[in-house]
Amino acid sequence: MQKIAIFPGSFDPFTVGHENIVRRGLNLFDKIFIAIGFNANKKDFFPVSQRTEWIKAVFQDESRIEVVSYEGLTVDFAKELGCNFILRGIRTAADFEYERAIAQVNKAMSGIDTVFLLTSPEHTPVNSSIVRDILKHGGDASRFIPDKIKIQVARVSRQH
Repeated sequence: MQKIAIFPGSFDPFTVGHENIVRRGLNLFDKIFIAIGFNANKKDFFPVSQRTEWIKAVFQDESRIEVVSYEGLTVDFAKELGCNFILRGIRTAADFEYERAIAQVNKAMSGIDTVFLLTSPEHTPVNSSIVRDILKHGGDASRFIPDKIKIQVARVSRQH
């Protein structure tokens, strides 16, 4: 049986921490769907279509990665895709407590296990909210964004 994981998130924007989790996840899984969650009631900083393009560019040479977007429950979408695992990154103890509760509910609802990878130490302080705030205020967030999307993010962030 193939080991197929879904790595869900808003990825607004996708960070070096996200990239690191996915690349390390490739050691564990045969295929990973990076799934951009869409919430019509939430105002996004970058459009889902732009985030999709950026993430595809980051993994353009990796055939085991597919970038998709979805609405609704992650476990329902994971089942649609044939995923048997959910991949999540953990930066802090607070992340673990929050993610543990979700993982246990997801398991009860769907039977799908969640696999946690600890963030590499150098990426622990990096999260999308902080990067978004840096960009909103015209700061240089390039060290927190994968190389393949740095120039594009800088260009788009000036339009906001």
